[in-house]
Amino acid sequence: MTILALGLNHKTAPVEMRERLTFGPDVLAAALRRLRDLPGLDEALILSTCNRTELYCVLDARPDDEPVSRWLCEFHGLDLDRVAPYLYAHFDREAVRHLLRVASGLDSLVLGEPQILGQVKAAYQGALQCGTTGKLLGRLFQHCFAAAKQIRTDTAIGNNPVSVAFAAVSLAHQIFADLSQQTALLIGAGETIELAARHLHQHGVGHIIVANRTVERAHALAAPFDGYAIALTEIPAHLPDADIVISSTASPLPVLGKGTVESALRKRRHRPVFMVDIAVPRDIEVEVGELADVYLYTVDDLEQVVEENRRSRAEAAGQAEEIVDLLTEEFMSWLRSLDAVGLIQDFRRQAEGVRDQVLARARQRLANGQPPAEVLERLAYELTNKLLHNPSTGLRRAGMDGRSELLDAANELFGLARTDEAS
Repeated sequence: MTILALGLNHKTAPVEMRERLTFGPDVLAAALRRLRDLPGLDEALILSTCNRTELYCVLDARPDDEPVSRWLCEFHGLDLDRVAPYLYAHFDREAVRHLLRVASGLDSLVLGEPQILGQVKAAYQGALQCGTTGKLLGRLFQHCFAAAKQIRTDTAIGNNPVSVAFAAVSLAHQIFADLSQQTALLIGAGETIELAARHLHQHGVGHIIVANRTVERAHALAAPFDGYAIALTEIPAHLPDADIVISSTASPLPVLGKGTVESALRKRRHRPVFMVDIAVPRDIEVEVGELADVYLYTVDDLEQVVEENRRSRAEAAGQAEEIVDLLTEEFMSWLRSLDAVGLIQDFRRQAEGVRDQVLARARQRLANGQPPAEVLERLAYELTNKLLHNPSTGLRRAGMDGRSELLDAANELFGLARTDEAS
C-alpha cells in the first residue's frame, strides 16, 4: 500500500498551466469518482485552489505516479508530455510531510497564510461525501489538521496573519498612499474577498463595493464594512468609480473583459486603476493588462510582497518545519504498525482455535465422568504444549542455524532474560 501526493503549484507551474488543471465545484464530485475507479487505486482526494491542484491517493501496489498523472491530463484534455515538467510526485513519508506542510501554510504563496487549512478541510469533506476516502486517508487528514493546529499554537507563524488578499491590499496601499480617498470594487464573495474587504477596511479605504452572482451573499459580506452590494451584471455601471479592483470568483470564464474596462477608463478620464486578479482560472481578461491606465496583477505578481512576509516569518517557519518532521514520523510509525495488525489477528485466531479444541476435549472428559482436578490439569498441559509447540520448534531451528537476531527478537517479544545473562 502506497500513499501518493501528485500535483503542481505556484512554485512549479505558471498561472496559465494551473488554470488549465483546476477542478471546479461543478466537476469535483464526478472527478473524484472517476479517479477512485482507476485500477489499483483504493482512496482518492482532490485539493484544487488558485495556487495548487493536488491529488492524494492510496495505491495498492508499488509507487508509480504514471497512471494518476495520465488520468489528470486526460481529464483536462491535455497531453502528459506537455504537463509532466510542471508536476511533482511524493510517496509515503514525503507525501505525508508534503501534506502537513501544505495544511500548515508552509508551502503557500504567502508563508503561513491560514486560508489553505480551510481549503484542505473542504477538500477532505468533499471526498468524504463522495465516499472516495477510507481508513488511511481519513487518519492522514485528521492527523494533518491536528498538526496545523499545533503549529499555529506552538509557533509565531500565525501572528499578524497574512494572505494573498493581504498581499494585494498591501500593494494597493503602496500605490495609493491614502486609501481613504479610494473606492474598491471586490468581485466575488468567498473567503479571499472577505479577507480583502477586512484588510481594506482596516486600512481605511473610502468605499467598498462587493459584486457577486448572488446579491444577498454580497450584501452579507459588504455590510460589516459599510459597503454595498451589486450583481455581476451591474459591474459596468460601477466600474468607473473603482480605483481598486480585486477579483476572486469560481467562474470558468472571465467576468471582466477589455471592452468593459476601456469604457470605464474613458468615463474616468483615464485616471489609473489598480487591479488584482486572484482567481484561477482568471477573472480578468489578459488583454486588460495592455491598457495604458491599468495596473493589472495576478497571484504570481504578488511574489515580491510575499517574499517580505517569508523573511519576517523565517524563524517561526523553521520551528514549524521541526514540528512537521516530528509529526510526519509519528504518522509513519502508525502506518508501520498496520503491518503487524494482520499478524496479530492471525496469531489470535490460531490461539483461539487451539483453546477451543482443548476446551472441547476437556468438556468431553468431564461428561465421561473423569475427576475435575484431573481434567483441569490435563487441559492446562495440552493448552501450554500446543501454544508453545510452533514457537519452540522455530526457536530451536534458529539456534541450530545460528540466527541469533531471531533469538534476540524472541527475548524482546516474550520479555525473557537470556540464559547466559541470568547465570
